[in-house]
Amino acid sequence: MPKTESLVEPVEKAVLVYVNEDEAEDSMVESELEGLCEAAHVEPLVGIRQRLDRPYKATYVGSGKVEEIALLAKESEADIVLIDGELSGIQQRNLEEHLGVKVIDRTQLILDIFARRARTREGMLQVELAQLTYMKPKLMSVYTKFERQKGGIGMRGPGETKLETDRRMVETRISKLKEEIEDVKRVRDQQRASRRKHPFPFGTIVGYTSAGKSTLMNRLAGTELLADAMPFATLDPTTRKIDLPEGYALFLTDTVGFIRNLPTHLVAAFQSTLEEVTFADFVLHVVDVSNASWDLQRDAVMETLRILGAEDKPIITVFNKIDANEDPSFVRRLAAQWENSVAISAVTGEGIDDMLRAIVRQVRDLLGFVRALVPYDQSGLVQNCYDYGRVHTVDYREEGIFVEAELVAEMRVKLAKYAVETAT
Repeated sequence: MPKTESLVEPVEKAVLVYVNEDEAEDSMVESELEGLCEAAHVEPLVGIRQRLDRPYKATYVGSGKVEEIALLAKESEADIVLIDGELSGIQQRNLEEHLGVKVIDRTQLILDIFARRARTREGMLQVELAQLTYMKPKLMSVYTKFERQKGGIGMRGPGETKLETDRRMVETRISKLKEEIEDVKRVRDQQRASRRKHPFPFGTIVGYTSAGKSTLMNRLAGTELLADAMPFATLDPTTRKIDLPEGYALFLTDTVGFIRNLPTHLVAAFQSTLEEVTFADFVLHVVDVSNASWDLQRDAVMETLRILGAEDKPIITVFNKIDANEDPSFVRRLAAQWENSVAISAVTGEGIDDMLRAIVRQVRDLLGFVRALVPYDQSGLVQNCYDYGRVHTVDYREEGIFVEAELVAEMRVKLAKYAVETAT
């Protein structure tokens, strides 16, 4: 039998460099970066920290810290050094020259994870666009070695020519990707418009990556979305119709997980996906209360909603993973004190009924009460009231069908011409 090659991907070993300024964020920054490493098949060997209010221009961290990192990398036999920030091309090149190993920044790490997780055509296009947009400004540093050459045979011009050629290739590919993503966006807009023809309220699940959004979606909709504990387990939004207590219903969309300092390249590339949040009527914000830094993660999600222009939407805060919290009673007290919030476990189902009641209250706020006398030749509107709202009364009269119902705005418009003030 011929020997088969192993399909197991080799694990790269890394020195982690934390550069957060606020000491209160240390625990979150460390656990988050380690989680990103796991998702990218990187083994953290050792960590080192420098407090930075602003990066050093040449090497991001100070010269003394560069020497410490170089020693750690040599002693630990690391393959890479991972900087928990975003490096310029010059900073990355200078660090690699000083350290003698490959240097990766946080954005590159996240992009690598997205590339691993992308499964649909839209996801792959968005990831490639983000990667190229990130890479484009770094091209200059790759070729600066030619600038240090002062002439001589073979040294006149090829560096600049190669740089401009590569830059044009990247710009051409970026333009092509944007066109293809725009085509996908048009399809998404058509799907969204089609759902709006069935006028249910729209909700969107948001939350920090690994907060339990997909697990909650699976429980509510009976879906089988990948619910991995690792960051960014799912990239593509999924929309399902959810039946609620008391005859209510809504469309609910699960979105990509958020993260602190979400790279701008990702926000731009995934705009069509993230737009699902801006088109929603309200937001379910899932917070992992088993994480010691849940409040910082919550703040990071709220900041991302602000960037997307969705921070003023009605929000139901869902404190998830109460079963994994050391003090479940603390979570229940938190939910009691926090406006429009509930405490649940998406895994065990604890608190789900409370959450459904909170969603029903939110849906009711989006509905309006209508009394209408519908002509018999428009009886299909009465069926629409059953399909897309909550019907209280139907009375078949000689002059038409009298209906009392709670309906979304689109249905209220359709019944406006038949509206009556009283049942008499």
